[in-house]
Amino acid sequence: MVKKPSAKRSKPTRPTPKPRSVAKRSDKVPVYPDDIRLVRTKGTPGRGGGKGGEAWRIDAQGARAGVIFINQIDEPPLGPHASIQIYLNAPSQGRNIGRVAYRLACEASEYETIYAHMRKSNHASRRAAEEAGFVNSTPTGHSQCIMMRQRG
Repeated sequence: MVKKPSAKRSKPTRPTPKPRSVAKRSDKVPVYPDDIRLVRTKGTPGRGGGKGGEAWRIDAQGARAGVIFINQIDEPPLGPHASIQIYLNAPSQGRNIGRVAYRLACEASEYETIYAHMRKSNHASRRAAEEAGFVNSTPTGHSQCIMMRQRG
């Protein structure tokens, strides 16, 4: 086999792209637990306003930070159960507000056992739920992460 002479490499016509810069860690300042309040609301259908539902507005340092609510649902694999959901405004995320709100809502709720359903990839929600006393109770092979908290 005869080797062909290599062609001389030409200079690039545009600069070589630089790697993307790594996102800087958040500069968000955590909120102290004493600065977080839940204000009970009547909720809306599907967001704590239905039969057996409970809803609260989350206030952090006097400003609205989001909502948290509990619905009574009947879904496999658990059957009828209380399910908690939290939604934080973008500026409120990453400031430890969710951890405290989960705990306060569970303490204020009429339910002894509360479940939190979340995507397995949602690590922030999982950490917040664990800090509030939830434990992983995901059945083997289930597509979502299911966390459970019992009073006492």
